[in-house]
Amino acid sequence: MEDTCILIVDDDAGIRDTMHEFIGMSGYEALAAGSAEEALEILKTKNADVVISDISLPGMDGLELTDRIKKNYDADVIVITGYSADYSYEEAISKGASDFLFKPVRFAELLLRLKRVLKERHLTQERVKMLEQLQTLATTDGLTKLFNSRHFYNQLTLEVDRSIRYNPPLSLLLLDIDHFKAYNDTFGHLEGDKVLVRLAQIIESCLRKLDTAYRYGGEEFTVILPETTGEEAETVAYRIKNTVEQEKFHPQAENDRTVTVSIGVTQYRPTEDISVFVKRADTAMYQSKQDGRNRVTALFSE
Repeated sequence: MEDTCILIVDDDAGIRDTMHEFIGMSGYEALAAGSAEEALEILKTKNADVVISDISLPGMDGLELTDRIKKNYDADVIVITGYSADYSYEEAISKGASDFLFKPVRFAELLLRLKRVLKERHLTQERVKMLEQLQTLATTDGLTKLFNSRHFYNQLTLEVDRSIRYNPPLSLLLLDIDHFKAYNDTFGHLEGDKVLVRLAQIIESCLRKLDTAYRYGGEEFTVILPETTGEEAETVAYRIKNTVEQEKFHPQAENDRTVTVSIGVTQYRPTEDISVFVKRADTAMYQSKQDGRNRVTALFSE
């Protein structure tokens, strides 16, 4: 609990100090503020898990403070009031408060409420983390950690829509490892997996931040290049090809091995269907295969 921080906000110094001492003795890190404005200043530099605030404060009241906290900070809020006729539970909850207590507050009850809010907070964080992990699993290739083909088509749809709307160029690369089946058959799939992982790293190292790489399937990879002409995409393709060709692999102790890639390059043509766009990149890649492999072929029209 020592890494759990609780911020107490009350303009009554006696109540504030007593509550601060009690929260500290209960095993939590405790902070204190005499106004909403002071509390917000503290939150700029210190992360609090829960803010316990009186509603009646000088200047900004506790409900407005709650609203500000929920909009700008990752903290739960418990509000306290001694004027039950002036404020309602529904009003506090609508501002984002996690709980609502009336004065005089019994510390035993406050601690129970605090523990409940912290438990719910922890469960919510775990749920969010789990959903993020599931989302990552749904869009990421487990071996290479690149995005998968499912996410490729989602992202390509977005980029094509943007290209149609705003008219920036959009290009696509399709890569295939040459003679990869023979490599797997000779050295085993574990060594083949090492090639796939390293190739993914090489591809990403050759890209800008706005470019995205995907494992399309098996030994095939794709790269989406927004705001990139076909000629510029060719330059990226050659950079990848040459870098891959220079990489040394060690499937056997006695000698090194190299691998090569065949790459197809194309640029999006306004209003064409996405399937046509991808097929043209695929055709260009197979042309590289037919022309001897370890080469780049650009195809900008059918």
